[in-house]
Amino acid sequence: MSSTTVVGSISTTAALTPLLPSSRTSRSTFGANSTSTSFPATPLSSNLLFFKLNHTSSSSSKRTSTFHGFKRFSPVMEWQDCTVKMEIDVPISVAYTCYSDREAIPNWMPFISSVKILPDKPDLSRWSLKYKAFGRDIEFSWLARNMQPIPNQKIHWRSMEGLPNRGAVRFYPKGPSSCVVELTVSYEVPQLLAPVASALQPFLEGLLQRGLERFAKFAKSYT
Repeated sequence: MSSTTVVGSISTTAALTPLLPSSRTSRSTFGANSTSTSFPATPLSSNLLFFKLNHTSSSSSKRTSTFHGFKRFSPVMEWQDCTVKMEIDVPISVAYTCYSDREAIPNWMPFISSVKILPDKPDLSRWSLKYKAFGRDIEFSWLARNMQPIPNQKIHWRSMEGLPNRGAVRFYPKGPSSCVVELTVSYEVPQLLAPVASALQPFLEGLLQRGLERFAKFAKSYT
């Protein structure tokens, strides 16, 4: 009768534990009838998954097979979605035009410090986020692409590099001089904020709601 021993070493890009010196090995022993298998610690950046299967039999013969496979481990958590909406006392065309002015967004969105449209690629823009929260100074940046809009109905975007995020602004008419603006932002929780992930979503929803309140005032004076 044979027995099988499986030994695994998984490395990720997130530095969750200190690396062992390369001269040291990790050793695991399973049961009295199993052999001990040791293998060197691998760099966290390799994302390499190793499995060693040791087969022993009553005749004391042993066959060892090693399988090498790559498995990606994301350094960030799951996506979270935040949606807020508000009735704005301006015509829908004014709200749409105002929100389309990306470089003006830092004037009313609390946590956006700057937005710069690329001169040679007007559908791309660089965003910077700076805000103090959860006892730390939070700073992120990303390059975003504005997707094809639907005039007076929808503006949407997705990040191309930097902080992973995407979102959409939808506009619904309420009358000749008012509309409803609905803002949805989706993002992957950075590893930096993983310890406060459960509190992050309601916190951001509060910031987005404040942003819409300021947007309502900004849009009235927008020309």
